[in-house]
Amino acid sequence: MSTTVAPIEASIISKLTTTFTPSHLEVVNESFKHNVPKDSETHFKVTVVSSIFNDHKLIARHRLVNAALAEELEGPVHALSISAKTPVQWEKTTKKHETPSCTGGDGSLPSK
Repeated sequence: MSTTVAPIEASIISKLTTTFTPSHLEVVNESFKHNVPKDSETHFKVTVVSSIFNDHKLIARHRLVNAALAEELEGPVHALSISAKTPVQWEKTTKKHETPSCTGGDGSLPSK
């Protein structure tokens, strides 16, 4: 069974891998949870664990991730939820990155 990675997701994976050499990387397309067309690539959740973050505070880590994905954030990606941790922090966590539900652009919950 083969799984095809959509182009924006593939680009995010490639850029985060190249930039941070993560010990753990998770990229989840959460567009289906939002009021967007089927197969959209507009809402993502990323978990990046890298020793590069050792000397950076949380806001700086988010800025580094945003900089690495600047092209995607200027275009197709509307929302990006970031969990950027050091390896030591990652080992101390539940290793779960939850994102809040979206109410959609018009304030209504997405239909199921």
